[in-house]
Amino acid sequence: MSKVVYTKNAPEAIGPYSQAIVTSNLVFTSGQIPIDPSCGQIVATDIQAQTEQACKNVGEVLKAAGTSFDKVVKTVCFLHNISDFAQFNEVYAKYFVSKPARSCVAVKDLPKGALVEIEAIAEI
Repeated sequence: MSKVVYTKNAPEAIGPYSQAIVTSNLVFTSGQIPIDPSCGQIVATDIQAQTEQACKNVGEVLKAAGTSFDKVVKTVCFLHNISDFAQFNEVYAKYFVSKPARSCVAVKDLPKGALVEIEAIAEI
């Protein structure tokens, strides 16, 4: 049976979805954009600061699910501009030190005008 994950330390879902779902021994996070959960808005304006906030949000969801960054096995990352790839990687590498499998693509638009969105699959 699946379990819905919720934490007030990460942004509220902005649509009809959960922050994450736990099933068996895996957690699947929804994509986390760089919303500051204390104010409900994107505060950061550059790719590095937005990546930092998105990673923090992923971390809070993982924590609420009973796991952590070192248990992540796969991420999917969306960038508004692929030219931000190197700067994104600098910040991403500080959090995902176990180097999970990853897909990273550029997309036309992200919710709320975000520059980055990150989702993760982790073991519990």
